Amino acid sequence: MRDPQQMQTLENMGVDLMGMIFFPKSPRFVDGEDVCSGCVPKKIAKVGVFVKADLATVVATVKKYNLSFVQLHGGEDVDFANLVKKHTGVGIIKAVSVLGVDDVKNLTAEWESVADYMLFDYKCVGYGGSGQQFDWSVLDEYSLDLPFLLSGGVGVDDAEAVKKIKHPKFAGVDVNSKFEISPANKDIEKIKTFLSIIRQ
Repeated sequence: MRDPQQMQTLENMGVDLMGMIFFPKSPRFVDGEDVCSGCVPKKIAKVGVFVKADLATVVATVKKYNLSFVQLHGGEDVDFANLVKKHTGVGIIKAVSVLGVDDVKNLTAEWESVADYMLFDYKCVGYGGSGQQFDWSVLDEYSLDLPFLLSGGVGVDDAEAVKKIKHPKFAGVDVNSKFEISPANKDIEKIKTFLSIIRQ
């Protein structure tokens, strides 16, 4: 997200988390001219998404945009996540690119000491926004004591399938490319429809 009006609309709809992409190569990149910290909603938890950013950049961005979470989407390790948490105090979402069951099954328990959520996304050449799904059945092999978010190619037509996921650590869905009119420009009506089905 980077449109303050859309952000406010989604806050009023009861969305829990809102992502802001701070990866310069992304078409959804947020910079200082897109949105100011005073324009974004106050109640919704704001997630800053970073890909291989240095610690100083992450810390400065957390402060500028008053972020609630940092999502690490570039293969960052536990040590880096710990430094982010130490210097910012915000929650950590660790993104994991998934192609097969081993990507879920072989996660190490060391993440339990620093991350607040894991996020499972489709493994693609770039970093997110591919619109493609992995085989959700591999989530049955997830065993860490951390809640997780589902990402990667989730659309309105997947709402009923999402509701059938019964894993005890399943905490939410990251909706992105299939809910966009253009990069970072959300289709609010699609999100409303998806939410209405999920909440039934």
